[in-house]
Amino acid sequence: MKTKIIVSVLLSAALLMISSKGYSQLFSTKLKVTVIDGLGNFTEGAAVTLYTSIDDYRSNQNAVMAGETDEKGRVKFKDLEQIVYFIDVRKDDKNNNGQGVQTGPIEKGKVNKVNIVIE
Repeated sequence: MKTKIIVSVLLSAALLMISSKGYSQLFSTKLKVTVIDGLGNFTEGAAVTLYTSIDDYRSNQNAVMAGETDEKGRVKFKDLEQIVYFIDVRKDDKNNNGQGVQTGPIEKGKVNKVNIVIE
């Protein structure tokens, strides 16, 4: 009998955590950017910078977050707002200027994904 009560309490607590408020606290809002070159190869060591406005993106000012891609061309950003971001990617003489610089609206509590080609 005690086992059933304990299981019931634990199940109730788990369901409460997954409720709308608990869900957003349990799963942070993320963006995973994958960078590839014009031939479709992953680009390791690319500098990826996020901006919240097109003006900041164009002037390279007021960056929100920045990171570098791993051996699979990926970089992840955590705890993001639910807005559109502008992404600047650079490696050596390659970049994504003029193409694929804007995300769609970021969805809360999910891993949002964007692929970017640099040339």
